[in-house]
Amino acid sequence: MRRYLIPLLFLLICSVETTFAKNEQDSLIIKLYKEINNKPFYDNKKRQKINALEQLLNVKNLSVLQEYGINTQLAQEYRKYIIDSAIYYTEKNRELALTVDNMELLAETRLQLSLLYSATGMYIEAKDILNNIDRGSISENLLPLYFEANSQFCGHYAQSNSRHSYFQINEAYRDSLLSVIDPNSTKYKISYAEKILFQNQLEIAEKRLQTLLEKTPEDDTDYGLITYLLGNVYKKKHNVGLQKHYYALSALADIRNSIKDNASMQSLALLAYESEDIDMAYKFTKSAIDDAVFCNVRFRTIEISEFYSIINTAYLAKEKKQKEELQLSLIFISILSLFLIIAVIYVYKQMKRVARIRKELYRTNVKLTELNKDISDSNTLLHKVNTELSESNHVKEEYIAHFFDLCSAYITKLEDYRKALNKKAANNQLDELFKMLKSTTIVDNELEELYKKFDNIFLSLYPTFVEDFNSLLIKEEQVILKPGELLNTELRIFALIRLGITDSVKIAGFLRYSLSTIYNYRTKARNKAAVSRNEFEERVMNIGILQQKR
Repeated sequence: MRRYLIPLLFLLICSVETTFAKNEQDSLIIKLYKEINNKPFYDNKKRQKINALEQLLNVKNLSVLQEYGINTQLAQEYRKYIIDSAIYYTEKNRELALTVDNMELLAETRLQLSLLYSATGMYIEAKDILNNIDRGSISENLLPLYFEANSQFCGHYAQSNSRHSYFQINEAYRDSLLSVIDPNSTKYKISYAEKILFQNQLEIAEKRLQTLLEKTPEDDTDYGLITYLLGNVYKKKHNVGLQKHYYALSALADIRNSIKDNASMQSLALLAYESEDIDMAYKFTKSAIDDAVFCNVRFRTIEISEFYSIINTAYLAKEKKQKEELQLSLIFISILSLFLIIAVIYVYKQMKRVARIRKELYRTNVKLTELNKDISDSNTLLHKVNTELSESNHVKEEYIAHFFDLCSAYITKLEDYRKALNKKAANNQLDELFKMLKSTTIVDNELEELYKKFDNIFLSLYPTFVEDFNSLLIKEEQVILKPGELLNTELRIFALIRLGITDSVKIAGFLRYSLSTIYNYRTKARNKAAVSRNEFEERVMNIGILQQKR
């Protein structure tokens, strides 16, 4: 049993790792689809950076060296973006170098032009420049650029024309380049990794590139190149999963840095085609050819165009197959629809038979319905009368009890007030007596106390009156009570209406307001109503039916 356990555990771990890797790859592909659609966003950021540099050329009194430096930066920005513009600014630098008769700068611009010409497929022009540069006249500072220009020319020419002998020359120039640049620089490490990758030292190349990748930020332009080289390592190792993973990382980095001269998207398209995912292959191929045309990298355009015709043919074939399947589906649906129509006709005939039976039942039910309606109307009317009686009785009971309490309290207060007046008169305190008789403070206090008691009693009967009343008003005009208020004047007016006191004269007498003030309050409330103005007070009368609360 134990001898089978270890192989089973190994298979389980491999399965989990494979699933995790596949999910990670799918996640990267989803991100890549999204970023392909976001290309205009990253291109806009690139344009902003370039525009800022171009604005520097408008500064007055620039020296030749300052203008040369700005042109160099612009050419560098354009190199992997729009190669024609990079050539334009490099040619301007050549003119500046000729103007100041600076042979060092002239040699530098010629080598830069050679790099750009070979990248864009202008091999004759590139070769002509390199043939006319004397190796012995090149300064040590320009040696790396000299070897790089020769190496790039040979590499591009060999790739475009299938001249494999140039690959060997390319490698020789790369060795020369490695001998003159700083071994600690990223450029040296990438060039060395390319060298050993070409020599099929895959394990060493993988280790060096992985170490370099860990130290390189994702937003660094070298990140896309390093991940692309790792993809090539795994391509040679026939590891499709990791190959797809690193090509996707490279493509994402290229899009985010607006690098149009790239190969990772084309490599991904080829992988998708080999795995028979034609839709993905078409998407990636179209993105790659759009970049190549935009950047005007001719050798890549030619390279991807050949592959594009294959992908496009497969894509059209797939579309044709889908159309044929769709036509078959439509025929099948049409046949099903015919059967459905026959079934509907049959059901319709059966329904007509049922309808005749129902018609007989209907006549019988009509009479029963009429009788039930009469009974229901009678019950509704009786229920309404009972509710109103119940409410009226409850209100009377509540108010009788409160009335006796209020009368008793007022008799006590009148007796106290009489005693106070009698005491003032007996003590011959006439001034204070007259002052008490003239003062309205007691009346005002009693009125305030009366309103408070009315508010408390009313809200004990109709606790949701304020909320229900506000629900009848439009939102902007709803009543907002001040802190400590139970009801305000407007709410008291409609509280009295709810109790059945609809006469404005009586309401004015109770609240000690003029008749016109009461009319104004009632009119304003109707104008603020969220319901019909004519139904507003009737709706107020129906607030808080007591029978419903019980």
